[in-house]
Amino acid sequence: MTDIEIIGLYQSRSEKAVTESDKKYGAYCFTVADNILNSREDSDECVNDTWLHTWNVIPPKCPDRLKMFFAKITRNLALDRIKRNLSKKRGGGQLSAALEELEDCLAGGDHVDDALDEKLLSECIEAFLRAIPKRDRQFFLRRYFYTEAVSDIASRFKVSANVVSVSLSRIRGKLKEHLEKEGFSV
Repeated sequence: MTDIEIIGLYQSRSEKAVTESDKKYGAYCFTVADNILNSREDSDECVNDTWLHTWNVIPPKCPDRLKMFFAKITRNLALDRIKRNLSKKRGGGQLSAALEELEDCLAGGDHVDDALDEKLLSECIEAFLRAIPKRDRQFFLRRYFYTEAVSDIASRFKVSANVVSVSLSRIRGKLKEHLEKEGFSV
């Protein structure tokens, strides 16, 4: 089933929309959540919550890229869940490591989540990502959006973990310079 057909099902309030979404994107959304949560049960719940959230926003929203729409919802739900888990002294995993790596690039290291939500910062980071080579952009997104482990990224791109780590370090340095140039305090 095409994305347009799935969106049409949501718009017509057909319960088949959830079934078709799960069939086409369930495994993908699970991977997004599990990279953050490292918990099958929590990841399954995030995927189910993704369908509920989608049901509540379509209509009136009509996403252009359904896969990315689902990924963003799932990621945000997983981040909310990990915040709750971390506040209860549970979890950790790749999210903590990824955020620690980004702290030097973002203002006030203690407020990484707040800084990431600011519209201007988001636009600045997006412009930076569009300007860097494709492989660097993929490394960055895999690490900091999907929170994949460095070893998993290395395996996916058939390079050593050291190559990925060094590339990410250089990208963070360039991002820091870009943000400073754009007037963000780092």
